[in-house]
Amino acid sequence: MRRTRSTYAVAAMAAGLTLSLTLAACSSTDETGGTAPSASSSMDGSDHSGMSDMDAVAPVSTGDPFADARTAAAHMPETGLTLATGLAAATGTTGEVDSDAATLRADLTALLQEHVYLTGIGVATAYTAGADSDEFMAAKAALDGNTDDLADAVGSLAGEEQGTAFHDLWDEHIGYFVDYAVAVKSGDQAAADAAQASLAGYTTQAGAFFEQISAGNLPADAVAEALTMHVTTLTAAIDALAAGEPTASDTLKAAADHVGMDAATIATGLAAGAGLSGDAMDDASTLRSTLTALLQEHVYLASYAVFTAYTAEGGVDSPAFTAAAATLDANSVALSDAVTSLAGEENGAAFLDLWREHIGFFVDYAVADATGDEDGRQQALADLDGYRPEAGAFFEKVSNGELPADDVAAGLGMHVSTLAGAIDSLAAALVP
Repeated sequence: MRRTRSTYAVAAMAAGLTLSLTLAACSSTDETGGTAPSASSSMDGSDHSGMSDMDAVAPVSTGDPFADARTAAAHMPETGLTLATGLAAATGTTGEVDSDAATLRADLTALLQEHVYLTGIGVATAYTAGADSDEFMAAKAALDGNTDDLADAVGSLAGEEQGTAFHDLWDEHIGYFVDYAVAVKSGDQAAADAAQASLAGYTTQAGAFFEQISAGNLPADAVAEALTMHVTTLTAAIDALAAGEPTASDTLKAAADHVGMDAATIATGLAAGAGLSGDAMDDASTLRSTLTALLQEHVYLASYAVFTAYTAEGGVDSPAFTAAAATLDANSVALSDAVTSLAGEENGAAFLDLWREHIGFFVDYAVADATGDEDGRQQALADLDGYRPEAGAFFEKVSNGELPADDVAAGLGMHVSTLAGAIDSLAAALVP
C-alpha cells in the first residue's frame, strides 16, 4: 500500500532525521550507469528510451548531476505543451498553444529560467566544493550547454552569424557574474563593483543587439531595462549564497521568476521581427509558458533542495534545507493555482495534495540514496511508480478526456526516471 503525506509531513519527517545523511558513504549509492534520455521525450504515449507506457520506472543517470538535472528539466517543456494543449481544449482557452510565436516564448522561458538556476547552483557548487573542483567544472559545463542552446535559438531566427554574436555576448556576461561571485565571497568590494559595472555595460550592448536583430521591434532601452533587473536579482541571489543565508533559495527563485517576463517581451519582439505565426501573448501561449516555467522550476528547485541536503551542515536538519523545501512547496502551490484557475478550487486542492505526495517520495528516495538504504530506495521508486496512474487519472478527469490517463502516466515515468537519476548522481558526487 502506498504511503500518503503532505509536504508538511515531509518536513516533520526531515526534522527527525539525524546527521547520517551527510556522513553516509557514497559508495553505497547505486549508480545505474545508464544513458540519459533525449530532451525531446514527451507525454505522447510513444516509446521512452525502451520503456513502455506501464513499465516500472528505473532511474536514468550518467553520473554527472548537472547534466542529469538538465536532462530532467528538458523533459518538462514538452510536458507543459501536452498539458496546456489538453487543458486549453477542455476549457476553451483562446489563442494557439502550438503557434510558432508560442513555441518561441515557451522555449525562451525555459532557457532563460534554466540560465538562472544553473548559474545559482554553479555558484553554490563553487562555494561548497571549490572553483577548481571537478564538481564546479561539471556545473560550468551544464551552464555552457544552456548558453549554446540559447545561441542556437537566436541563430534560428536571426542567422548563424547573429547566433554566434549572441553566444559571445551572453558568455561574456556569465563571466562577469563569475567575477562578482568570486569578489563577494572574498570580500573584495572593488572587484565586486568592477563586475557590476561590466554587467551594466553588458545590458546596454545586449539592448542594441536585440533591437538590431528584431528589426526595431525590441527597443534597446526596454531590453536594457529588463536585463538590468536580471542583473539586480541574480546578483542578489549570489550575495545570499555568498553570505550563507538559509533563504538563498527564495532569492534565487525570485531571479528565475523575473526572466519569465523577459522571455515574453523578447519573444514578442523577435516573433514580430521574424514574421512568426501566432501571438506570443495570447491566453493559450501564456498557459503553455506558465506551465513550462512551473514544471521546469519544480525540477531545479527539487535538485537544489537535494543539493542543500547533501552539502549543508546538518543536512536535512539544517535551516538551509528547511528553506529550500519551503521554496519548492511555493512552486507546488503556484502549480495548484494554475490548475485551480482552469479546473476549479476543489481540483486545484486535489492536485496540490497529489503533487506534494510525489515530492515526499522523491525526498524518501534522496534520503535512501545518501544512507545506502537500498530497500528504502526501491520503496520510494515503487511509490513514485504508483503515483503515475493516479496523476494520469486526475488529468484525464479535469481535461474532460483531452489528456488520456495512460499518456500522462507515461510522461510522468520520464519525469520520475530522470529526476531520480539526477538524485543518484548528486549523491555520488556530493555525499562524502
